[in-house]
Amino acid sequence: MLNKLLITGANGGLGSVCRERLTHLAKTVRVSARKDLGNAAAHEEIVYCDLADKDAVEAMVHGCDGIVHMGGQATEANWDTIRAANIDGMFNLYEAARKSPVTPRIIFASSNHAIGFHEQTERLDAKSPTRPDGLYGVSKVFGEAMASMYYDKFGIETASIRIGSCFPEPINHRMLSTWMSYDDFVLLIERIFMVPRLGCPIIYGASANSASWWDNREVGYIGWTPKDNAEAFRAKIDAAMSPPSADDVTARLQGGAFCADGIHE
Repeated sequence: MLNKLLITGANGGLGSVCRERLTHLAKTVRVSARKDLGNAAAHEEIVYCDLADKDAVEAMVHGCDGIVHMGGQATEANWDTIRAANIDGMFNLYEAARKSPVTPRIIFASSNHAIGFHEQTERLDAKSPTRPDGLYGVSKVFGEAMASMYYDKFGIETASIRIGSCFPEPINHRMLSTWMSYDDFVLLIERIFMVPRLGCPIIYGASANSASWWDNREVGYIGWTPKDNAEAFRAKIDAAMSPPSADDVTARLQGGAFCADGIHE
């Protein structure tokens, strides 16, 4: 059991799932966001923090032996927004981890959008080159690089999870390949904190989907065996909508609609 687990972005979609379902991993759970965290439970500490504020991030991280970093800008946005939350914010987080009296093990919520411009016909593993599909994807590639450097130079272990589509169930045909159930997500987090030596792996965050594009064989040592399969929802999705045409970006490229033309100024 961890002594103190920090969950950043604890008011977001997946951050809220972590806040609800990771209480068994630590004696104390420190939840953080910029606003709207409600009242602290008996096992919780609430810390309001802007990731762009270096001093505030240092105080937030201090003394935590585990971090689940769900905070930051979660979708495509203009560069100033991406830079403050996902570039400066990542630097601030790792510098705070380096300075902390307790070296934390970190889970970084990376994204499939770090590799979004790969064709859906390609099967990717941890060694496949990054091909970000927007500024958001670029920021996730940066985060993975930051994690790698702080591991090699300072020994801070990080699992970078390239999260696919983590929702209660898949809602379109692309998600038949990218979906990760909440149960499989929680199981992955448990294994990351349990394995004796983590290192700095890249992990594709998806359930055991029959239509998966991703291969996690290089992280078999973590002992994560996802249980769910999006195929169970195929008939429901087929009944709700027609599959996209073969030339549609959501049917060609792994990043789906994020790969469409246009960029935020």
